[in-house]
Amino acid sequence: MFRTLLPFIIVLPSLAYSLISLWCALKYFKNNVRRTPHAPTPGVSILKPVKGMDEDSYGNFASFCLQQYAGEMQLIFAVASADDEVIPVIHRLIADFPAHDISLIINPALHGPNYKVSNLINAFPRTHYDIIIVCDSDISVRPDYLQSVVGHFSDPNVGLVTSLYRTTAVHGIATALEAIGFTAEMIPNVLVARQLEGLTFALGASMAVRRAALQAIGGFDALAGYLADDYQLGNKIHCAGWRIALDRCFVESVIKPENLMTVLSRQLRWARTMRVSRPGGYLASGLTLAFPAMVLATLLATSPAAGMAAVTLQYGVRLAVSTIFSRRFVRDDLFPRWLWLLPLRDMLSFFTWALSFSGNRIEWRGSRFVLKPGGKIEELV
Repeated sequence: MFRTLLPFIIVLPSLAYSLISLWCALKYFKNNVRRTPHAPTPGVSILKPVKGMDEDSYGNFASFCLQQYAGEMQLIFAVASADDEVIPVIHRLIADFPAHDISLIINPALHGPNYKVSNLINAFPRTHYDIIIVCDSDISVRPDYLQSVVGHFSDPNVGLVTSLYRTTAVHGIATALEAIGFTAEMIPNVLVARQLEGLTFALGASMAVRRAALQAIGGFDALAGYLADDYQLGNKIHCAGWRIALDRCFVESVIKPENLMTVLSRQLRWARTMRVSRPGGYLASGLTLAFPAMVLATLLATSPAAGMAAVTLQYGVRLAVSTIFSRRFVRDDLFPRWLWLLPLRDMLSFFTWALSFSGNRIEWRGSRFVLKPGGKIEELV
């Protein structure tokens, strides 16, 4: 009897995790209401560390100037080099929105191996307001983004608000593999973590932080030695006693056409970053991965029919849950068109998970680093 049930036992953790993630999503989106237009509107300083061009850089930047927000807002771009190709785009934005408080800081000063954080440190003295938002340069937001995010700060215990991100436009198989990872892995994982233990980290696509909470951890300087500055910012603020809120308003990660090797390299960098940031949880996450469960269930089944039945059950649930996430919660329109890629995405996730334990070297924006225990990095020259 045990040998007969073995393939079903093997796929059970992956299958159960899919159902748990669905329950967490249903609970979150049912109970989490959007911020109302009558919420407080304090002044906001938005920091945009930028290096090079992204897909539709101008459109991404302009989305922050088109906010339906009654409060004061300033937008600060931080660039390290006067030769950066994105600078003319920023000048165009300033000219197109003369009524907005938009400024550009060009400062090559380094404060640690994380160049993005160095840009933030260089721009921070120009911030005027107590709510400070850091958004990646490839992020576009809806007109109600600021109103939704800032509304959480009416709770004095909230120190940081972060946002889920999605991609609704892809450029072929390589970028689709990355985009469906947001829908079928990242977002479910965040919602499960939030439900089971509360948020103890932030997502770098959008991080809004209260100035007092940032000062409590030593400012952006405390992040300059780490690769995963988003995780560290959220975790340090959590450890300082502040609450982290997850906003319901998705932000859009606008990805550009890339080849498969570029995507795989970035996936491996993210995997190794997560491994050193949350070693115990990351190791345990291997138990919930769908691909190794599918392979083991097939190999150890007493008959091909039993193995096929277990895998069919496992992937029937996974495909259904991922489609519900895509269509109902994330609304990225990726599924069902790209649903056939999910098994390949699961295979990619397993191999990047396994390879993350095989080394500590990563490449990031043209530079090479070695990861240290705890998530700190050292640049290789």
